[in-house]
Amino acid sequence: METDWGIATKENNMVHSAAAYDVERNRADFPVLSRKVRGKPLVYLDNAATTQKPKAVIDRLTEYYTSENANIHRGVHYLSEVATAAYEEARAKVQRFLHAVKPQEIVFVRGTTEAINLVANSYGRLNVEEGDEVILSVMEHHSNIVPWQILCQEKGAQLRVVPVADDGELILEAYEKLLGPRTKLVAITHVSNALGTINPVREIIGLAHGKGIPVLLDGAQAVAHMPVDVLALDCDFYSFSGHKLFGPTGIGVLYGKAALLDAMLPYQGGGDMIRSVSFEKAAYNDLPFKFEAGTPNIAGAIGLGAAIDYVQRIGLDRAAAHEHELLHYATTKLCAVQGLQLVGSARQKTGILSFVLDGLHPHDVGTVLDMDGVAIRAGHHCTMPLMERFGVPATARASLALYNNREDVDALVRAIHKAIEVLRRPT
Repeated sequence: METDWGIATKENNMVHSAAAYDVERNRADFPVLSRKVRGKPLVYLDNAATTQKPKAVIDRLTEYYTSENANIHRGVHYLSEVATAAYEEARAKVQRFLHAVKPQEIVFVRGTTEAINLVANSYGRLNVEEGDEVILSVMEHHSNIVPWQILCQEKGAQLRVVPVADDGELILEAYEKLLGPRTKLVAITHVSNALGTINPVREIIGLAHGKGIPVLLDGAQAVAHMPVDVLALDCDFYSFSGHKLFGPTGIGVLYGKAALLDAMLPYQGGGDMIRSVSFEKAAYNDLPFKFEAGTPNIAGAIGLGAAIDYVQRIGLDRAAAHEHELLHYATTKLCAVQGLQLVGSARQKTGILSFVLDGLHPHDVGTVLDMDGVAIRAGHHCTMPLMERFGVPATARASLALYNNREDVDALVRAIHKAIEVLRRPT
C-alpha cells in the first residue's frame, strides 16, 4: 500500500509492528505521565496541541545549560565551539529525518507558524502580484490562513479555497479545477489538526507541479505520527514544530528546496544572517543562515535533535501502527456513546477524535473531563472556517500519541459518560 508519508508501507508489516510495540515501556520515558491531576492519574489526550517530553530530551536540555551554554557561530572559545557543533548536528539530524538533500535546506524557526510566515513574506512578496491566487483548503489552521490573507490584501491577490466533504476528506476534483495560470502557490496541511485527515499530498503536489506551481505543506500534525520523506513527496516547502514531536517549545523547522531558498530575500535582518554590512548595503550570508537572524533557540534545536533521536529509536512506523490500532479501538468505543457524534471520518487519518455531544458545549465537557484527570482540547482548534463548514462552534478533541494506551481510551469514555450525567442533571 502506498501512503502519503512519502514511503511504501505493507499492511502486514504494520500489524506485525503493532504487535511488537511496547507502549508501557515507552510511557515510562515520560515523567509527567506518572503524576496525578486533581487527585486522579493524568490521562493526557491533548497531543495535537503539544506532546509531552521524554526524559532523554529533558536531560539533553539540562546538559546543554549546565555544561555547554554559549552563543554559536561567532565565538572562538571552547564552549562556543561545542555549542555550535551540537546546534549544527541537530540541523543534520533534521535533514536526515526529513530526507532532505543537504543541511542547508533546513532553517530553524520558532515553529510552524513562523515557517509559514517566512515563506509568505520572503517567497510570497517576490512572486505574488495583483490578480494572482494562492490556494488553501478549508481545513487549514489559522497559521496557514492569516499570513496568506495579509499577503493577498497587500498585493491585491486572491485566496482560493479547496472544499471538504462531509467525511472530512478534501474534494480533489474541486482542487484540480482551482489550479490555474494565476495560481502562484498551494499551501495545504499534511494532516488536519481538527479532523486527523491525512491529505493525499502526493496527488496534491503532482497536480500542482504539473502546472509549475510550488507547494508548501504544513506538517505540524504529521511528523510525530508517520515517517516523512520530502524528496519522495517532492514538496517545495515543509514546516513543523518541535513541541509536537516530543521536543521543546519555541523551535521549529522550515525545509525548502535550495534553489527556492537561494532566490528568496531574508525574512529578518540582524546578526549572523549577513556577510558584511555598511550603511550603504548589506551582503547576506549563505543558506541557511540567511534566514536565522540573531541568537537562535540553541537549546531548543539541540533538544529537537534529541527528540528525533528518541522517535527514531522507537521507530515511527511502529508507533504509527500502534496509534492506528488505538484509533480504531477509540473510534469503536466513542461511537457506542449515545448522543456522541464524531466530526471527521476520513479513510486515512491519524489519532485525532473530534466529537460533539448532543446539547452539551464542548468547553463544559472538557471542564468535567478535567475533574477526572482527563486532558483534552475543547474549542475551534484554530480552524474556525472548518468549524463553520461542519456547522458547529467547537468540538471536543482527544488526540493520541505513541505513549497512549487502551486504558487512556477507557478512562476517556468513562469520563464522557460522567460528563453527560453531570451536565444533564436537572438543576
